Amino acid sequence: MAIEVSFTIDVQVHGYGCLEHALHIQAAIGNRRHPVGSVHSQQGAKGVNQDSAVLYQGYGIEDGAFCAVFDGHGSNGHIVSRVVRNQLPSLLLNQRKYMEWNEALVSAFKATDKEIKLLENADCSFSGSTAVVVVKQGEDLIIANLGDSRAILGTITENGVQAIQLTSDLKPDVPSEVDRIKKANGRVFAHESQPHIQRVWLPNEDVPGLAMTRAFGDFDMKSHGIIVTPEVTHRRLTPEDQFLLLACDGVWDVLSNEEVVSVVKSVKNKEAAGKAVVDEALAAWKRKFPSAKVDDCTAVCLFLQDREDSLLLPTT
Repeated sequence: MAIEVSFTIDVQVHGYGCLEHALHIQAAIGNRRHPVGSVHSQQGAKGVNQDSAVLYQGYGIEDGAFCAVFDGHGSNGHIVSRVVRNQLPSLLLNQRKYMEWNEALVSAFKATDKEIKLLENADCSFSGSTAVVVVKQGEDLIIANLGDSRAILGTITENGVQAIQLTSDLKPDVPSEVDRIKKANGRVFAHESQPHIQRVWLPNEDVPGLAMTRAFGDFDMKSHGIIVTPEVTHRRLTPEDQFLLLACDGVWDVLSNEEVVSVVKSVKNKEAAGKAVVDEALAAWKRKFPSAKVDDCTAVCLFLQDREDSLLLPTT
């Protein structure tokens, strides 16, 4: 069934330096009550919080939403993630006027990257941001992934609520990604200080050591296989689908998909689901890696059903 899309909303946000990392917007479209959603971000121990996130309900159509997490890296990564968070939603709607969602997402990602390159106050040669975006239009999901953040879907099965991973982690251990990097004369190897993490390097210098293969920014790496083209997929929602959960790698480095679903299931207050996931990730960091610097942790949670389900009651 074709979806009627409205393009009358201006979702552009200004003021890169003064906004909260986690932005939750509810558009006043029609009389429909928005499903419950939550966004939360917590600075780690590495310095400024480089994550940005947005949950925009009423995006495009009354029963629409734009969910996204952007994880910055490099000295100006916090600026990149904020610019993407503030620019991408409006750029995407503008592109959607003229093309289908897949093409619109690819075009909007490229246009946002150009905006970053034009920044006068930030050198983004070796600074960038990942992105995981889920656009909900009625019962249709359009998912765009750039890097190693991740989106999952919590859905009811005969074995209870299970996690369905909606994105692939685009890291330098994925053969097709590595092939592209090497064909562009980039190098992929693990530094001796972190032998378990494959990273991307310049041809003749041991910099910058990116732990992802696609990103906004990182312009000195764009000629060596780092791309801003997202991996786009689609999914049709069913009545069994209960919630969406998007998070940066700071969460997924310490929590499995199933553990995150368990956290969301156990919340007493749906509005606290994002914070509950982040709190659990921070606790897991301290428990599993007590001597490591905790990463920034950010999560967006959007419940898909208006009714109260038993799965969301506290477990005993």
